[in-house]
Amino acid sequence: MGGTRYNLSDRSSRAKAAGYGSKAINDIFTQNKERRAHDAMNPNGVIFREARDSEVHPNSLPIILGLDVTGSMGHIPHELVKEGLPKLMGGIIEDGMPDAALLFMGIGDHECDKYPLQVGQFESGDKELDMWLTRTYIESGGGGNGGESYLLAWYFAAFHTKTDAFEKRNQKGLLFTIGDEPNLKTLPASAIKEIMGNGQQTYTDLELLAEAQKKYEVYHISVLHSQRAESAEIGWKEILGQHCISVSDYKTIPDVIKSIVSKHTTSNPKFGDTTTGGFDDIQML
Repeated sequence: MGGTRYNLSDRSSRAKAAGYGSKAINDIFTQNKERRAHDAMNPNGVIFREARDSEVHPNSLPIILGLDVTGSMGHIPHELVKEGLPKLMGGIIEDGMPDAALLFMGIGDHECDKYPLQVGQFESGDKELDMWLTRTYIESGGGGNGGESYLLAWYFAAFHTKTDAFEKRNQKGLLFTIGDEPNLKTLPASAIKEIMGNGQQTYTDLELLAEAQKKYEVYHISVLHSQRAESAEIGWKEILGQHCISVSDYKTIPDVIKSIVSKHTTSNPKFGDTTTGGFDDIQML
């Protein structure tokens, strides 16, 4: 995966033809009409998703975007497919990083939802990224159980991804979760087995964070569009510090991610090295 380039002109033409700017969310995200996750995004049985170097992208940079697809956050993927994704990829390329490989995840609630985790592939091309994003089922679930399963993104990144950036160059990738809820505190072995097809160990959120941080710089973008989201932000800052970035306008999310990617790739050859420091100069947008 990741052997094609992102072409802004081609993407603009295809988006116009597909009606991304005018179609309703269920006409773009067609899995919503089927009320089920796409088979290709079902993580059950997946061993690894890989971000490998290629002739086109010799210095691949893996970036994971874990999108909360529960009821209050389903508009974010819609915004990404309309305007956000080309803004993000175009900005990354303009900042001198043409080898970014993005992997989309759909995140729900492993205690309440039928599809708490959906996983695409690492891709770089405009056509492929649109394909995986629009395959995402926006389940619009969640529950009144005090959080969502953002820790599933940490679990999958830690144990089910392989990247040449890390294996060849000892460079970490970037992992972003985007949401408005607290993180659920425990991922039971029974849930892992149901979601992934096997699982013998129960993990806490902090254990999974530590595992994911071995290969990725881990961020959470906290969308502050409610009092509950503002309350959740406190817990995120306690565990991630400056790696919790707060936004009041969800349309600024691509700019926030682009800025973080740019800092990693320009300020330090090992763009994911934890010695790079925090991002306190990224103000809440």
